[in-house]
Amino acid sequence: MNEQYTQEMVQFRRTIHKRPEEGWTEFETMNIVVKRLRELGFDVVMGTKAINPKFVMGRDPKLVEEAMQRAREHGVSEEFLAETEGYTGCVAVWNTGRPGPVTMFRHDMDCVLVQETNDPKHESNAGGYCSERAGLMHACGHDAHTSVGLGVAHWIVDHKDELCGTIKLLFQPAEEGTRGGLPMSESGLLDDVNYIICCHIGSGIRLHEIGLCRQGFLATSKIDITFTGKAAHAGANPEKGRSALLAACSTATMLAGIPRNSQGDTRISIGRLVAGEGRNVVPVHAKMQIEVRGQTEEVNQYMTDYVERIVKGNAEAYDVQYQFEKVGAATTLQTTPEVIETLETIAHEIPFITKVYPDVKISGSEDCTWLVRKVLSHGGKAGFFLFGCNEHGHHKGDFEIQDSESMPEAFEMFTRFLEKTNKA
Repeated sequence: MNEQYTQEMVQFRRTIHKRPEEGWTEFETMNIVVKRLRELGFDVVMGTKAINPKFVMGRDPKLVEEAMQRAREHGVSEEFLAETEGYTGCVAVWNTGRPGPVTMFRHDMDCVLVQETNDPKHESNAGGYCSERAGLMHACGHDAHTSVGLGVAHWIVDHKDELCGTIKLLFQPAEEGTRGGLPMSESGLLDDVNYIICCHIGSGIRLHEIGLCRQGFLATSKIDITFTGKAAHAGANPEKGRSALLAACSTATMLAGIPRNSQGDTRISIGRLVAGEGRNVVPVHAKMQIEVRGQTEEVNQYMTDYVERIVKGNAEAYDVQYQFEKVGAATTLQTTPEVIETLETIAHEIPFITKVYPDVKISGSEDCTWLVRKVLSHGGKAGFFLFGCNEHGHHKGDFEIQDSESMPEAFEMFTRFLEKTNKA
């Protein structure tokens, strides 16, 4: 491939890596993306034309406003921020003017809440581009996904006379917590898409390898639970209090005991519980962050319903109020055999790919599944691949990707796919 594309992708990736932003707050990242796409001549759709607010979950208006102010302080214009309407996420559209399919590639932009290692041998420290924001890091490779998208955009412009149809590049916010995929899938921008290709770096696939995913991922629901009790002095009149903490503790214990399901694998994680005001006060407030997963939509719904029954039962038992809020969701992955076969052929054609895995059993959850489901729902076709890097585990402070070697893998997969499907 042209070394210029690699150098550009590496530069963008390292710039984005230094300023990681969590889901729904990616204003600095998106400013970089949109500026570059418009320089190249793409039409860019953003704001509520790219995000359907009715389907937004897990978006904290306070964090969004803080992020917008931080973006202002780092040179992002008021004009751009106004254009976002407070929502990150955009779709770049390239219409060749020649009849042909509508092909979409998806690239996510957000980081994870992880502190980057200070090991001087780690690639970002050695290269001088480690995270500038404490407690936040691109420890899942979304900075690479975004940068590959920008590299592919440049390639499209350079090869515009050789292409037909329409190409859409979707830059998604808030993949972590599975929050951004659904509102983008319901924007209307996928209603005419014939092909959608999604990917992820790593996930067990090593450098110079490609893995193809025919199906997989667990359906999931991310749930916030709040209990509100009644304060009382723990020594003087404890009987007048109602303990939100005890309701939450009982809930946590019972959630761990939800029966497994014969129809498919299940998961539950009780990730966070914060409660109480002080040593001698009956606890008024308790907040829990949990998630459930299931091998199918039906199994995941079984888990979600069971959680809600337990929460409601404990609220009644401890005489406290409760709030049950779904703040993220994803479904299972479905792909199209002929698209997977095309991707497999392409992977074998890339000179520096040393191994191709034709059917990777991938776990975890991914909200690009909503985008895929939307395209499949009207007869479109979908594919998903993994491109390799020698990572030490996702969502860890020592995550690294060997960007100058790994990103060209995805770049070649995307551009060669266009050469097969959108060739003039």
